[in-house]
Amino acid sequence: MTLLAARGAIRDLWALDSDVTFLNHGSFGACPRPVLEAQSELRYRLEAEPVRFMTRELGPLLAEARAGLAEFLGATAENLVFVPNATAGVNTILRSLRFSPGDELLTTNHAYRACLNALQFVAERSGARVRIVHVDTAPTSGAAVVEAVLGAVTRRTRLAMLDHVTSPTALVFPIEALVGELESRGIMVLVDAAHSPGMLPMALEAIGASFTTGNLHKWVCAPKGAGFLHVRSDRQPMIRPLAVSHRLASGPVGNKSTFQLDFDWVGTIDPTPYLCVPSALAFMASLHSQGWVGVMRSNREAAQAAADLLDRVVPQPAPPTAACAMVSLGLPGRAEDAAPLQDRLFFEHRIEVPIIPFAASRILRVSMQRYVSMDDVARLAEALPALL
Repeated sequence: MTLLAARGAIRDLWALDSDVTFLNHGSFGACPRPVLEAQSELRYRLEAEPVRFMTRELGPLLAEARAGLAEFLGATAENLVFVPNATAGVNTILRSLRFSPGDELLTTNHAYRACLNALQFVAERSGARVRIVHVDTAPTSGAAVVEAVLGAVTRRTRLAMLDHVTSPTALVFPIEALVGELESRGIMVLVDAAHSPGMLPMALEAIGASFTTGNLHKWVCAPKGAGFLHVRSDRQPMIRPLAVSHRLASGPVGNKSTFQLDFDWVGTIDPTPYLCVPSALAFMASLHSQGWVGVMRSNREAAQAAADLLDRVVPQPAPPTAACAMVSLGLPGRAEDAAPLQDRLFFEHRIEVPIIPFAASRILRVSMQRYVSMDDVARLAEALPALL
């Protein structure tokens, strides 16, 4: 049995519905059973003595989880805090910064809708302007993406919000080159790395963006409600959490900076998704003999194999992309026909896969996580032609 065929053998480690062909890990992730069990144990521990847990034990547990995550992300722990998700991280940065009338905020046409909404909200409130850079769905090279973005920069550009892996199109942007060029010109870069952790190697300190936020419930497979925000040390004084609570700007305590104290306590929440991040990192690493390096490479190879299979059977106007663990294909048809096609695949064939409206067209996006087999992709390839 080949490696790609064997992927489906580990599906029972997840709590996924056995009646559904699940090809949409990219939307909300899926948490493995061992990680869910670890979360349940933490929740019982919390409820056994809530005051002890929240006031005496939580701080050291967060520090331990943060240290493990920092190593995984190539980050300094002092520059890293937990947030519920990447959308919360984007809003945290945008709502903390102050813009003036005439300032320009840059992004691309591939930006995630929720994050674009936040950018537009902040711009409208301050009188700033959002400039949306057009990037092709299949750019000829990373240099073409850099050229398009830099071509839209003006003397009024204050911030660029850029994806690392785009949500609707599964493109991998050349984020190192983009950050280097923009930050060197004094333009703050907010990297939306919603899909990056667990999909691609990350080196946050080396890249040097002002701000980076990402999800841990997707490709790291932590519980829902686990995300991170990385803020470069020189930018931390201007950033505050969305919920201002007891410890705001109270000064450093022990080894924690004011930045970390502000984010570590934002009122009473369930902190167990954050605390399960080490369990998720360890579990996923155990699924390949080469650990996370092998997991990431195997998922990318599986996505390329899925792209090759679908490209042979689906008539599409745009070529497939598979530079990461997701593959996207342009489908014939109008953007408004995306949701009906997605519903038909689910209700008629029990296949869960996103059909995303993008510009005037629709895009099929398939996610290849360790539990997905090529048989799953073959079922999609068999069902699609008749529906198109």
